[in-house]
Amino acid sequence: MTAEDASNAPASDLVTKASIRKRIWDHLEKNDLVNYPRPVTNRIPNFKGAAEAGDKAATLEVFTKAQTIKINPDKPQEQCRFKVLEMNKRLLVPTPRLRAGLFNKINPPADANKDILRTCSTSQGIKEYSSPISLEDKVKVDLVIVGSVAVTKEGLRIGKGEGYADMEFAMMSAMGAVDQDTIIVTTVHDDQIVEFPASLKEDHDITVDFIVTPTQVITCPKRPKPMGIIWSKITLEKKRRVPILRKLQDMEREAGKDVRIYEDIHGMP
Repeated sequence: MTAEDASNAPASDLVTKASIRKRIWDHLEKNDLVNYPRPVTNRIPNFKGAAEAGDKAATLEVFTKAQTIKINPDKPQEQCRFKVLEMNKRLLVPTPRLRAGLFNKINPPADANKDILRTCSTSQGIKEYSSPISLEDKVKVDLVIVGSVAVTKEGLRIGKGEGYADMEFAMMSAMGAVDQDTIIVTTVHDDQIVEFPASLKEDHDITVDFIVTPTQVITCPKRPKPMGIIWSKITLEKKRRVPILRKLQDMEREAGKDVRIYEDIHGMP
């Protein structure tokens, strides 16, 4: 699905993020543009050409100059993770669903060859060769690479709907690991680049600075990034599912910030 296809689609199909996700997932499946795992619905698509896009991302100046790079653990960004390790950079990955912390550092063996580095880049390798990073650790992330379901050439992004990429960036901001100058890159299939209304962007949504596909690199307009956790949007259920939020809330409360969550402001449902 091209941007032209999206713009010519019925308006009713574009009014929500969910409808755009469905359109992209259906298009990728119908045209056999994705690899395992399938079906692609409810996933960050492992698009065909993901490895080529990862190689292309590794040639960006922002990548070659970065020392610490944080990348999501999904399959389509596996080559990006491998290139970080191959280039002897520090690789951080978020802990699964943020249950036990914010992110882990990948620690390849000192004598690791390319085969071992490739293993370290997989979901299994992340489990076997990583150690947790504490919220108290002073970490500076130079580059963030995220997966996406849909993006616009202007840098607007839609994920798979769970909000983890946005939450991770907010948490990194809260601990001082990222700021307005931190570059965000996404790798996607060309057909994941579409058009959708800017009104769909919410104030907690991250935007991207570069879009990398198997065939092109798109530089997006500079946009302000969301800084810090918007506590008024955090619910008790979200705190239950993401325990690290409790510790961040305590830290920010001690710093004198307003950390009232949704139920504190609006009352219990």
